[in-house]
Amino acid sequence: MPKWVYTLPLLALAWGHHARAADIDAGKAKAALCAACHGAEGKASVPVYPHLAGQNAAYLVKQLKAFKDGSRKEPLMVPFMAALTEADMENLAAYYASLK
Repeated sequence: MPKWVYTLPLLALAWGHHARAADIDAGKAKAALCAACHGAEGKASVPVYPHLAGQNAAYLVKQLKAFKDGSRKEPLMVPFMAALTEADMENLAAYYASLK
């Protein structure tokens, strides 16, 4: 088998993803709005709100996108999601994933 065949999966991954890395500091700044419900360090003090600290970044991005597009319904999240860009979501996810 030709050696170039082994690079195809890597090329396929690169094709669908941006090379830009998430900015944890930008995520931390955006997380100030989230702290009221999810805690200052991503650990909610109210049992009905989930802890975000240490969650998988890809999972968090998926959930944030679902809130934004309406496929996951939570009326309390609607006003917070309206202004978030995709980069904001990736940054928030990276920040929360970085916490213990």
